[in-house]
Amino acid sequence: MVEIDIDGKKVEVTEGSMIMHAADKVGTYIPHFCYHKKLSIAANCRMCLVDVEKAPKPMPACATPVTQGMIVRTKSDKVVLAQKSVMEFLLINHPLDCPICDQGGECQLQDLAVGYGGSGSRYEEEKRVVFHKDVGPLISMEEMTRCIHCTRCVRFGQEIGGIMELGMSNRGEHAEIGTFVGLSVDSELSGNMIDICPVGALTSKPFRYSARTWELSRRKSVSPHDSTGANLIVQVKNHRVMRVVPLENEAVNECWIADRDRFSYEALNGPERLTSPMLKQGGEWKEVDWQTALEYVATGLNNIKSEHGANRIGALFSPHSTLEELYLGANLLRGLGSENIDHRLRHTEFAPAEGVRWLGTTIASLSNLQSALIVGSNLRKDHPLFAQRIRQATRNGAAVAAITSQALLTSADAWAMPLKHWMVGTPGEWISALADVAGAIAAEKGVTAPGVAPAAEQTSDGAKAIARMLASGERKAILLGNAAAHHPDASSLLALANWIGEQTGASVGYLTEAANTVGAQWVNALPGQGGQNASQILAGNMKATLLFNCEPAFDAANGSTVSQTLQNSEMVVTLSPFKANMDVSDVLLPISPFTETSGTFVNAEGRVQSFHAVVRPLGDTRPGWKVLRVLADMLGVPNMAFDSSQEALERALGAAGVNALPTERLSNATKATAKASAVPSAATAAADAMKPVGIYELDGIVRRAPSLQLTADARQSAHVLEGATS
Repeated sequence: MVEIDIDGKKVEVTEGSMIMHAADKVGTYIPHFCYHKKLSIAANCRMCLVDVEKAPKPMPACATPVTQGMIVRTKSDKVVLAQKSVMEFLLINHPLDCPICDQGGECQLQDLAVGYGGSGSRYEEEKRVVFHKDVGPLISMEEMTRCIHCTRCVRFGQEIGGIMELGMSNRGEHAEIGTFVGLSVDSELSGNMIDICPVGALTSKPFRYSARTWELSRRKSVSPHDSTGANLIVQVKNHRVMRVVPLENEAVNECWIADRDRFSYEALNGPERLTSPMLKQGGEWKEVDWQTALEYVATGLNNIKSEHGANRIGALFSPHSTLEELYLGANLLRGLGSENIDHRLRHTEFAPAEGVRWLGTTIASLSNLQSALIVGSNLRKDHPLFAQRIRQATRNGAAVAAITSQALLTSADAWAMPLKHWMVGTPGEWISALADVAGAIAAEKGVTAPGVAPAAEQTSDGAKAIARMLASGERKAILLGNAAAHHPDASSLLALANWIGEQTGASVGYLTEAANTVGAQWVNALPGQGGQNASQILAGNMKATLLFNCEPAFDAANGSTVSQTLQNSEMVVTLSPFKANMDVSDVLLPISPFTETSGTFVNAEGRVQSFHAVVRPLGDTRPGWKVLRVLADMLGVPNMAFDSSQEALERALGAAGVNALPTERLSNATKATAKASAVPSAATAAADAMKPVGIYELDGIVRRAPSLQLTADARQSAHVLEGATS
């Protein structure tokens, strides 16, 4: 540790730290533009100049290492004069357009110009002009004359996004930030460049000219998309969501969010929102009041139960639903006498699980891994923020290996991080590949790998390299991706992964698909004894089917056949924020999206995160948990008379605290035996037929966000991935 003096305050910091780090620790603010705590040091704005005793001139605080006994002054006349001179140069070419700038009111340059800017400019020459650039549907670069060349956006792309999409061309007054040769910015984390831009050069294209920052109310929420559970600040004006930005939480999403977390809000105000209950009468949809719609549903369910039995009623719940909705929905079906409940729409294997499938470690620990094996995942697109953390680990020397398909790994740099080893094969070959790794470990340790065929003893060089990688180091993980969870032989993959984890000391877990995949398992939104699973429910075995917040045509593994099979049901009820499943449904009930209801999500690491509604429900929309509670009352289902979502949450969690990290309830154990046979089977054929889910196809909200659907990922993912598989 090194002790220095900052403005008369003593502070101890780690040797090698910069003056800026020491100032942060002691609570002293030093003005800056290019410095960002998550990015490398550039030292090119010079706004953070400080006076270091015995130094001949002011020094940049962000790039000056501390030394024992150093004395620093951050507010002396010498410092202030230097900072005012820097500000004068920064403002020479900056346009005076604050009244129309989207950054106005939250602009670092604007704020610091109040304290360090002059009342007039001595510059009389012609100001430079930088022409606007079109870099895609998400980021606006219309006013690049405002750019002060802090290069935060460039460094973000290189270091956090993993791709250098922006860079600086030319020098001096001709310097410009751009993409070169007219390319677009296509990173799944690109929206974070808007947040870190200290001026109004990079702004949100969907939000552009929509509202002023001081008109917006700010409310906390949690992302309903992937399993990170990213913390959000939802900005609201006139009961309408106008913008979404990250809420910093180092343990979960740090200070970043993915583009689908940031821009999916457009769907919440879109034309496909369902705002009133609807009944199909004579083949035509008609709006009705809630009482009529609920009585129709209750009467229909009672009639089907009487005529066909409760075992002909089934329900499918989206794993993007809240914990309260999943808990009440499961209780409603069981109260009717049915065990036909499932949330695993994209799965093709439904073996009973011993526990709740989860990440197997904490999200924060992904940044500190020394080695990781990722099986069956398009990591960047499935889990952008997990990929970002693992990318940081590789920057610190971690080794990452992958067992995946050509569709999920189109090139060695597709994950925007260095892959030390990879084994590429069709999904049907993943078990053999993982068995190869197990065989290499078994040969090295002189043990027998369970379920591994003798042929696996002749392991490939890739398997041996992965085995050696997992054998070294202390902090390591085996992570099974979405495609591994959906695999027809998912249990075999897990059994092999568990054995490898036991032999190497690596944690084993699922990246988990959706915002509440862990929560859905926790509250048992799964078929009970004798119950039908999602595949069986969608095979047309039900007389009544409830579709809660899901669209089987897009969300199910066999979505292409759903329209025909659901016709076998006498009644299909869709509960959704959108006009969904209209071709197969008889009733549409408008339930609130995450912004219009209180609820809880349990992320991949088992972290329970509750949130409140940020706007009032649109039209006659009602929170899903209330609709389920009223239906239960009309159907005579007991023990569901909750007056608030908090009561339902407490019942669902039992004695556990709502903010606990209940790892003792989670388990990736399996009783399944690994099957490593190389002989093609029906399961192998089914695995090879699996199609990857695009980053902007994950749920109904992102599918209806116009700007996200204009991105390169949305336009190309479907046909490119399908082509890569063939």
